[in-house]
Amino acid sequence: MDLALQRIVMVVEFDGSAFHGWQKQNNALTVQEALEDVLHKIEGKAVVTFAAGRTDTGVHAEAMLVHCDVSSKRWLRSHSAYLHGCNRLLPDSVRVVGVLAVADDFHARFDCRRRVYRYQIWNRNTASALQQWRHWWMPRTLDLELMQQAGALCLGTQDFSALRAAGCQAAHATRTIHQLKIERFDHCISIHVAADAFIYHMVRNLVGNLVEVGLSKRTPDEFKSLLEGRDRSKGAATAPAHGLYFVDAHYDEFRSRALIGSC
Repeated sequence: MDLALQRIVMVVEFDGSAFHGWQKQNNALTVQEALEDVLHKIEGKAVVTFAAGRTDTGVHAEAMLVHCDVSSKRWLRSHSAYLHGCNRLLPDSVRVVGVLAVADDFHARFDCRRRVYRYQIWNRNTASALQQWRHWWMPRTLDLELMQQAGALCLGTQDFSALRAAGCQAAHATRTIHQLKIERFDHCISIHVAADAFIYHMVRNLVGNLVEVGLSKRTPDEFKSLLEGRDRSKGAATAPAHGLYFVDAHYDEFRSRALIGSC
């Protein structure tokens, strides 16, 4: 790489309700566009960013890891140009919350070993005035134990075609889910999913099916049969985007969430 350049990673937090996802699009505001516009102003030239994952419209992030190449002189002179400097120019719905210099060959997407998402469900008979764009409101009581039984069936390496959305461009649907934890905190049900990678809408389709189990519309055994049948058309509807958060990206040397606050 050019010696005048320094590769850095940025941990980015954003409110997905303000954007049409991460990836640049024509005629739609995205997080990547907002960040690259600001970096262009700081660097005086175009800067291309690469993220650990591609979030859809409405999906939020607490610790999305992004890499890019910036001026080595500016980086050495002031790391804060890429933290506080970016935040002064970014819209309120996006914040850079950590920065770090990395090796020239580091790649936010291809070097990522594990990605972690959280899905939040507001399980109360009345909606929340404060949390309406932060959770999926589910007024009927969900059976947490049944959902946990079904969730345990997803652990390990298997073909997740039953959770694969139409339009998915991945070569195959085999993925490894390392952890799936479902917990209740007062009125909120939180579903944490960690995997090596995810196919298109995999987490939201998973949540839609787990909710059906929690509502006793499908038994855990029937959910197992769904997974084994690999037929998306027989599954539940996709859960809405606004309950989903990208919360961590794991690499050999660090995790994105652990870099929050670094500069």
